This record gives sequence, structure tokens and C-alpha cells, in this order.
Amino acid sequence: SKLGSNLLVVRSGRPAGPGGPGGLDQVVRPLAEKDLAALVAHLSGARAISPASQKQVRVIFGTESLTSGVTGTDSAYLDARDWKLVSGRPFSDSETRSGTGVCLIGETVRQQFFGAGDPEGEIIRVNRTSCKIIGLLEPKGYTGFGQDQDNVVLMPLHAYQRRIAGNRDIDNIYIAADGCTPTSELQLRVEDILRDARRITPDRESDFAIRDMTQIADAMASATTTMTGMLGAVAGVSLLVGGIGIMNIMLVSVTERTREIGIRLAIGAHEKHILIQFLVEATVLSLLGGIIGILIGLALAGLAAVTLTIPFAPSPAVILLAVGFSALIGMVFGFFPALRGARLDPIDALRHE
Repeated sequence: SKLGSNLLVVRSGRPAGPGGPGGLDQVVRPLAEKDLAALVAHLSGARAISPASQKQVRVIFGTESLTSGVTGTDSAYLDARDWKLVSGRPFSDSETRSGTGVCLIGETVRQQFFGAGDPEGEIIRVNRTSCKIIGLLEPKGYTGFGQDQDNVVLMPLHAYQRRIAGNRDIDNIYIAADGCTPTSELQLRVEDILRDARRITPDRESDFAIRDMTQIADAMASATTTMTGMLGAVAGVSLLVGGIGIMNIMLVSVTERTREIGIRLAIGAHEKHILIQFLVEATVLSLLGGIIGILIGLALAGLAAVTLTIPFAPSPAVILLAVGFSALIGMVFGFFPALRGARLDPIDALRHE
């Protein structure tokens, strides 16, 4: 959903090995504006069609700088990506054609340069090119691969091609389905139109690739579900092993303190007092282990966040749940040793050596 709903992405393909007369390797050509024009003119069933070329460049404002993903595109890009503006306006068709130095920025760029302030009208430098900010993009957050989608600057395609890329190639073409046409059918139409526009004969493979982002999202969701199940199973086994360890420790503790239990029972202690004593000890033991585990987990997660430059925002609710679960494990697995200690016969306990 963060990439856009019912979205196809076209990009130039990879060499596919020998093909055609003479056994010559298939030549991979970049996507061009004529390919985009062919899709716009002939493709039915699409809500929006937009080109996009990306590059990581240095963005500067005043004394601050940030390496951001700069994307050259047109006014249909926001519709294709289901991306809204928090404020400002998208660039117009005339700005796209003329390559005017205007841009839209993401939330990460705004926070880096302007904090919570309004960036509209400010001038930033993108790879030594001045751009006037005309709008702020709605935050999208991180992808499943840890990429910050808000660390982005959008600018008109022709301005990007002239001032950033230095060529007229197009990296990707985004195609959003209209909601009535299945993406599988739309993909076939796109392939037919592009093969014709690029004059690819039937005996040769396509020199471009079409990716259905819905299928990719479904595959990622399935992988996430499988991974969650596996992690849950590992966590369950770990809890069982930890619980058995606590139970064994408490059984040893009861055995070692049999005479102490006998003395307490002989001078008037009730079974429930012995039961509560050992339950509390088991719970505290489990809690200490849980807290140590949480601290180690937070430290490792913080280190990973710094290394991968991703946000680190531990949830207090999750931490409290982990602490509560640790206490519950101690109570459950400490109950049998506590009950065994509480039911000792005082006379037999006093005789214990």
C-alpha cells in the first residue's frame, strides 16, 4: 500500500543471452520518452501513467546538507503512487515540459532543514541546482526493506534530465490501474504496446521488465506471516525451556531449604505462606531474566537502527507486555515447586539432612 495500489512498474531489462540471427546478445535499451508517449496514447485501463528517474544526490540548504533520493517525474506521479500533498501544489504540465527549477520535498527533508516550519517558497540546492520548494509530501514512512520514502525530492523530469542526470533516459514508468482492469490484463497490454513501440520482433525477448507491485506486496505479506509464525514458534520453545529452567532451580531451592521450611511450619507458618514465598522468588527470578533480556534487546535494536539509519522507537506497551509475560512465566513454572514445599510434613522436613 505504501508503493501504491494496483501498480505496475516498467523498467529496462537485463541482457537475456543470445537471441536473434547471428547469436548476438540482446541489446538492453533504456526507456525513452517515446515509450512513455506510446503508453499514454494507446494504453486503456490505466488511471495514471508517470515516468520517474532517480538518483542519490546531495541536497543543501544554508549550512545543512542531506543525501536524498531525487526523482525526476511529472504531475501524474502523485496519482500513480497514491501520494498526497500536506501543503502546496504539484508542478504543472508547463513546469514539467520547460524544466522549471521547482520541487516537492518529503518529511525527512523538511525535518532536516526546516524542523516543524513551513518550507514553501524556500530555495534549496540539489546537486548545485537551485530549486524552489512548492509543496510538502504526505509522510509515507519506511518500506519493508528499510528504505525511507520520505527522504525524497521530486522535481520536473526535464529539469532532472538536464541538471542532474545529464541524459534523457527514463529509469521507470509507473502505471496505476483504474480499479476496473486487473493488473494481470493491464500488464499484457503494456507489454504489447512497448514491444511495438520498441520494434521488438516476435523471435526476440523483451528488453524491459514489468513488475506487478500487488504481487510483490502479497509475497512480502506471505513471507512476513511465515516469518512471524517461525519467530513465534522459536519464542514459544524458548519460553518453555526458560520456564523448565526456573522450575528446576526452584525445585533445587526447595530441597536445599527443607529444614528451613520445616522450622517455619513448626513455629506456626501456614502452607500458603510457604507457597507465596516460593512463588514470589520464582516470579522475581523470571522478572530479572526478562528485564535483562529487554535491555539487551533494546541495546541491539538501537545499534541496528544507528547502523542502518532507521528510526528507533521502542513501544512502552510492548515492553510492559514483555515484563508482564516474564512474571507470568515465573508464576506458572514456579507453582509446582512452591506447592511441593508448602506440602512438606514438618517432622520429615526437620529430620532432613
